[in-house]
Amino acid sequence: MSDLSKNRFELPPEQQAIRAKCFHPSGTFIEFKKEEIEQSIAQRFEKMARMYPDRTAVKTRSTTLTYDALNKTANCIARAILAERGEGEEPLALLLENDALITASILGVLKTGKIYVPLDPSYPNARITTILQDTRPGLLITNKKNRSVAEGLARLRCRVLNVDEIDFRASTEAPGLSVSPDVRANILYTSGSTGQPKGVIQTHRNILHEIMNYTNAIRIFAADRLVLLSSPSFADAVRTTYGALLNGAGLYPLDLKEEGFAHLADWLIQQRITIFRSVPSVFRQLVNTLTGKEDFTNVRVIYSAGDSVSWSDIESYKRHFSPNCLFVNGLGSTESLTFRWYFLDKETPVTASSVPVGYPVGDKEVVLLDDDGNDAGFDRIGAIAVKSHYLSPGYWNRLDLTPAALRLDSRRQEERIYLTGDVGRMLPDGCLLHLGRNDFQIKIRGQRIEVAEIEMALLNLNMIKGAVVVAREDRSGDRRLVAYIVPKNQPVPTASYLRNALAEKLPSYMIPSFYVWLDVLPLTPNGKVDRLSLPRPERIRPSLDRSYAPPITEGEHRLVQIWEKVLDIRPIGVHDNFFDLGGHSLAATRVISRVIQTFQLDIPLRSLFDSPTVAEMAKVITLNQARKANQEKLERMLNEVEAMSDEEAERVLKNATGKAER
Repeated sequence: MSDLSKNRFELPPEQQAIRAKCFHPSGTFIEFKKEEIEQSIAQRFEKMARMYPDRTAVKTRSTTLTYDALNKTANCIARAILAERGEGEEPLALLLENDALITASILGVLKTGKIYVPLDPSYPNARITTILQDTRPGLLITNKKNRSVAEGLARLRCRVLNVDEIDFRASTEAPGLSVSPDVRANILYTSGSTGQPKGVIQTHRNILHEIMNYTNAIRIFAADRLVLLSSPSFADAVRTTYGALLNGAGLYPLDLKEEGFAHLADWLIQQRITIFRSVPSVFRQLVNTLTGKEDFTNVRVIYSAGDSVSWSDIESYKRHFSPNCLFVNGLGSTESLTFRWYFLDKETPVTASSVPVGYPVGDKEVVLLDDDGNDAGFDRIGAIAVKSHYLSPGYWNRLDLTPAALRLDSRRQEERIYLTGDVGRMLPDGCLLHLGRNDFQIKIRGQRIEVAEIEMALLNLNMIKGAVVVAREDRSGDRRLVAYIVPKNQPVPTASYLRNALAEKLPSYMIPSFYVWLDVLPLTPNGKVDRLSLPRPERIRPSLDRSYAPPITEGEHRLVQIWEKVLDIRPIGVHDNFFDLGGHSLAATRVISRVIQTFQLDIPLRSLFDSPTVAEMAKVITLNQARKANQEKLERMLNEVEAMSDEEAERVLKNATGKAER
């Protein structure tokens, strides 16, 4: 990993040319300078409030606050906090809806030099309790609507401040406390999908550094309007909220849990939103509601982050948004904030199966590590690690986790390295391809698989609007790939069609065995796919190109029983293709072994491997009925089949059929 002081963070010329198109037709862009990160978030916000007192700061369905009004409201909340708790750094929990009041409360907490811990009221009480037990906040800030929930948590010895009871006619002067940029600003808890939630800490300086990069990259103007779709509990809300409020721009929250996606397009149009930031799944939900007649003239930047973006998403952007609108694909985490981005316009060509996450963000270097912790180099898959001065200080109350995930660089002690848990591949020009979470990197029959590549291949098919792939064990203990798919239209494509389409892009071992059709993909509160909530596939015959044909002869009946036992699917028709039923090379050897034992014929193994349907296999058996194998021959044939490795079986299949596991 090279010295961060070197100029390694410039975009290549073609990316710079696209980024240069980021502009707002009204006003003059004011650069966010590096020295501006050496202050508190509240100081930067108060500067904006002085510069733009009458400009809209936050607007929801029910409330509009100017910068002056938001600042004064935050000052009142800050004074109420100090009256309850006095000065000193400590966590304070916020149990409020995603609206103007929580924005003012966050600013109020920051003005006191304390740490805010946002809690989403839609969370189960058990999760809220877990977070409160971990942080032990000095105060639980809530409102009348959530007061009963807050009082129910009083057993945790947490005092409650009801902001609806604050006298906002009292002194609205700022507390005037000096808050260092090194002070901790917030604690955001991870989704908990892999176990116990972890509280990620960020400082004022780190957040300001993030907003500096974000502001300068897409040129956020005071005239911009940013839509806020995620809960303050997530890092994406940090970027959107402060991206607006630390630049004099407007913040326009919309609660998707309450409003649904049907009203999102109207909100973007009616409020003349200029910067639309969301996770890819939310963007897909939006475009799926569009008629093509919507006028998104004002939207100048679509920023997608948090999951993989497909070229199908880019086609949707090109189809529905104006020629002046740019698309940015970013990659970051709660611990590191943004560390890669890639800029696209309407002329950007398709160059890979998935959209790259691109090139370095200022002061954040990425290196890919192999299994031994060494630099994986170019064009090889490796674990994504981020090296920077601006990483999270660590996890709240988890001294056991911090050194492993956020460790000091052995060569430059003032810098640290964050192991993201993601995997990627670096192209020779320094462009990063994101291949998903390391948690989703799996092995199937000895083959290392990145499920993100399969998901992208599915999403790039015109008839699919949502897809996620996981590995599941069947009753025999085999791991098989299962694709969960949301179709664009009815009727849905057959499993046969999907396998053939994927075979044009993916190796055989990456083609899912089963396809499950869903109306919608289950989502976590931050809009990502909830893989733990995906249903188990039913063990029934999939929809195939050929209609079901029952067995007729005794041989066909016996073969169907063997196939159904091995594949664990019922019913199986005599013309069903073995691979369309989810079969693979290892399963093929099991079928052949049982056929040899059942029929005890002395026939070439290749003729059985070359029989992808029950009807064809029955025909081979019928033609060789007279060739009974003696015990020695039978055992030799069985040993030959059972000794085959998965790779050898697949090679035989390819040689025999020319299309093994299509």
